Parts: sequence; C-alpha cells; structure tokens
Amino acid sequence: MKDDYCRIKGLFFYFFSIALFINPLSVNGAEPDYQVAVIEATFLENTLQKTGKVAYKRMLKLSFKSSGYLSTINIDEGEYFKQGDVLATLDVTELNQQKNATYARLLQAKREVQRVESLLSKKLSSEKELDIAKTQVETLRADYKVAYYHLEKAQLIAPFDGVVLTRSSELGELQSPQKTALTVAASSNNLIVKLALTSKEIATVKLNQRAMVNLGAQGFITGVISKMPAMADPQSHLFIVEVLIPDINNMKEMAVGNLVEVLITSTSEQLVYMLPVSALNKVNKQGKALIALKKAEEIYHKSFYIEKLTNDFIFLAASANDPAINVITQGWQGLTIKPIAFAESN
Repeated sequence: MKDDYCRIKGLFFYFFSIALFINPLSVNGAEPDYQVAVIEATFLENTLQKTGKVAYKRMLKLSFKSSGYLSTINIDEGEYFKQGDVLATLDVTELNQQKNATYARLLQAKREVQRVESLLSKKLSSEKELDIAKTQVETLRADYKVAYYHLEKAQLIAPFDGVVLTRSSELGELQSPQKTALTVAASSNNLIVKLALTSKEIATVKLNQRAMVNLGAQGFITGVISKMPAMADPQSHLFIVEVLIPDINNMKEMAVGNLVEVLITSTSEQLVYMLPVSALNKVNKQGKALIALKKAEEIYHKSFYIEKLTNDFIFLAASANDPAINVITQGWQGLTIKPIAFAESN
C-alpha cells in the first residue's frame, strides 16, 4: 500500500513538472520576439553619385615678348619648377645691341641739351631749340626703357610653383610673341574633377557645396564645388561642374586624366521617416508602404507614401507636425496586426 502511494506521488510530481515546463513555451510561442525603433521625421538627404575626370583648373601658355632664337631651355614636359626659376632664354645678342645703341643715342641727346642751354645763356640759341632737344631726350629715354624691357622678357621666368604640361619649342627655333613656348599649370590648389550633370541633377547642388571624392584604396577626400555653369554645353546639353580638391602629394589616383567617383549629398525640404527595409511589410495596390506600428499595447498597420527606396532604407513621406512613430523593424511577420482602419479611427 505504501509502495502504491509513493508511486502515485512520484507520477504526480512528474506530470506537474512537465506542465510547468510546457506553459512558458506556449506563452513565448504566442508572443514572438520583435524589435521596436522610435523614428522621427527628418529632412530627406539625396546623394548624387557621378564619375568625373581629374583636370587642372588653370593652365598658362608662356611665350616670349621679344622675337629671337631659342638658346637655352632648362625644363621638359612633366618636370616641376619653383616660382622665379628661369625656364628658357633667347639669344640676346641682337637685343643687347639695340639696347646699347639706344643708350648711346640717349647720352648724345643729353649732351645736346647741355649744348643748347650753354648757347642760350649766351643768347646764341632759342627756347624752341631747347624744347626740341629736351623732347628728343624724353623720346630716347622711352625707347631705352622699351629696349631694356624686351631684353628682360627674352627669358621665361616661372610665375608660380608648377609643372610643365607641354613643350612646343626646340633649341634654335625662332620665337615670337604669337608662338607658345611652354604650357604650364600651378601645382597648388589647381586640381579639379569635372562632372557632367543633367538639368535635374544640377538643381540639387550649389556653389561651395562639399563633395566626397573616392580615391579607391586611399579612401575619400573632401572637395568643394568651385564652378557652376550658367548654361549647358551646346553639344552634350549637360552642365559641366568643377569640384576643387585639396593639395595631395604622391597620390597616383589623382593623376590628371584619371576617372574618379564623386558623391554629393544635399538636403531637401521634404520631411521623411527613414526606416530600414526590414520594416516594410508590403506595398498595397495604391503604391503605399504598409508599416507595423506600436501604440501603447496595440500593434497596427499604417500606410505611407514612399519618397525614396534604396537597398538598405525606405523613406516615407512625413509632414512638419508629424510625431515620432514606434516602428516594428523586425519580427512583425509572426504578430497579429490590426488593419489600417484601426489606425484611422485612433
């Protein structure tokens, strides 16, 4: 009898333990885990991704002021120079002779003035002859300055630190003011990325706006939009925008002519809720997004107009006075969600 009592007591505790174990599982199964995020309305950001070509913002064509034969050239294409360096010179034999001859005539004119003044003091000349002599001195002084200027300009002096892009002259060639000897570019604050934008794209950017330039393995650098055209290119009908990039040393990625990726982010006046794509339940027949929201203990669907959709986020239309919303971003699939009518009645 005692053994039967012990056996019944053991079975009772066994089934009671199983009941306690099963009960929590059934509760958890009825309310699966889900995640809620509080989302506030923010201004919509648009990121424009374009590919552009690296170029020099400014290039300068150097030519001699005087005519003559090229006697020395101290630099070649692709070589860098410093401000004040002598890049090339002309044969100045003829220019020196012209300067010296003009100087000799100037000295002679000055002596003529002295002679006329001496004669005038003895009343052997006139004021008119003295004026003529002084005018001749001023004329020859101006001629001498011009001759000296031409002699100075018989050499090309670097106007800034830079690099030679093209060399258009060889030793012994006759140079003239109309002929370009060297084409150079400044090596500081002179690199740009040229982007071709459509009329819709250019409406989203502005002057001095920041842009991110992708250098591949080197990462991103920050540039600014330095030039906005007033009209489109007549052939391509695109707007050529320039992004000025900061000085960079020893980066092959920024070699002139290379193609680089540029990201330009702008903020619009449109307010949106920015949600992860995982929060999207479905899109209804009207093209609206159905999102599961939580208010107090209630979970319900609400529809929103879709402003923008990317691989990772969905942007839903919002208004200025719209409050923050509690969005179920994950786990909504296993929930019992009230229909849209519930949201409209509350």
